[in-house]
Amino acid sequence: MSDKLFRLDAGYQQYDWGKIGSSSAVAQFASNSDPSVFIDEKKPYAELWMGTHHKVPSLNHDNKKTLSELISENPAAMLGEGIVKKFESSKELPFLFKVLSIEKVLSIQAHPDKALGKRLHLEDPKNYPDDNHKPEMAIAVTDFEGFCGFKPLKEIADELVRIPELRTLVGDEVSEKFIAGIKTPAEMGSADDINNRKLLQAVFSKVMNAPDSLVVTMSRALIRRAQESPSDFNKQDLPELLIRLNRQFPDDIGLFCGGLLLNHCCLKAGDAIFLRAKDPHAYISGDIIECMAASDNVVRAGFTPKFKDVENLVEMLTYSYNSVEEQKMASQLFPRSSGDGKSTLYNPPIEEFAVLETTFKDGTGTRHFDGLNGPSIVINTKGTGYLQSGDVKLESQPGYVFFIAPGTPVNFIAADEDFTTYRAFVEPE
Repeated sequence: MSDKLFRLDAGYQQYDWGKIGSSSAVAQFASNSDPSVFIDEKKPYAELWMGTHHKVPSLNHDNKKTLSELISENPAAMLGEGIVKKFESSKELPFLFKVLSIEKVLSIQAHPDKALGKRLHLEDPKNYPDDNHKPEMAIAVTDFEGFCGFKPLKEIADELVRIPELRTLVGDEVSEKFIAGIKTPAEMGSADDINNRKLLQAVFSKVMNAPDSLVVTMSRALIRRAQESPSDFNKQDLPELLIRLNRQFPDDIGLFCGGLLLNHCCLKAGDAIFLRAKDPHAYISGDIIECMAASDNVVRAGFTPKFKDVENLVEMLTYSYNSVEEQKMASQLFPRSSGDGKSTLYNPPIEEFAVLETTFKDGTGTRHFDGLNGPSIVINTKGTGYLQSGDVKLESQPGYVFFIAPGTPVNFIAADEDFTTYRAFVEPE
């Protein structure tokens, strides 16, 4: 058995928003990589977790030791001295890698930055279980839709004129101040930009603090408007979206704080978005590869029966208002690989992770990777092939997950043109 390249068994989570039974990529991957996993066609399969998080730790496929145990036995070999020093951990990966299969909208949420994560964990460890931040990146595996960040301000101003139900929640005074006061375009950090964000915060605060009885009344009126007067809305797809979300979460504040205030974002397979700390977002449908800093801190706003922390949420958000296109990640070529196929790098502006997609659309072949300066986890999402390092050659099928230690050169060998892998990794620099 190799300690440089080996297979992992990854665990899954069954949240009620997950896709049902074998329609879920998570269920398909879990059962294909472990034949003892029986798919219950009536139950949701939401997330596959790959990493060292204590909730669902990954295991070595051969000896069933947890990845954390294996790392703690030899941190320098498994993480690299640079990573041990940088993240002050001798048994954990700094990232958590996931596959998500989404049938129903997840809660509208944001994640704290490091400073706020520390404070929230100290004040309320039950609802904030660790002191880390949680920036995250999503790469679409199938067609995907979600909410990401606030809409451009002029769009929100237009809605405050067009949609009386939103204006009722916000109130005439705050609505008029917003409509008259926003100035676009505004240079980031300028006086106009700072004022724009304050005006947006006032609108969001009014929506989030509206009395429950008013939210119910206005939600029902909003859905009637979507059904009977769809042309009242400034986006063609918005009425159908609101009706669909209302079926999943009737009379919910999320119709307003999500549907009317946040960007509706649609990605095709291979598109990616990066969600910074303190940016509101929610996933609506599709299958994605997700990578995040290893944290479970969530501040929720809507579409959830769970704890909503409205005060902290309204206070913490950045209130940036970029378009969807500005939040999509540009992909890059990866120069430390060569040969057949193609490697695409998604490299967000944070220290904890980057992700490599490798495909072989022109048919079979071998792609070589030089050893990276830190650990990585690979999942095969499509097609078949092999991973090889030295004398170790491991079969790869959809759902198979692998660990690659630092400094390990590896070949990805495609047995068919569908062979597709995603590799999350971290390096000290």
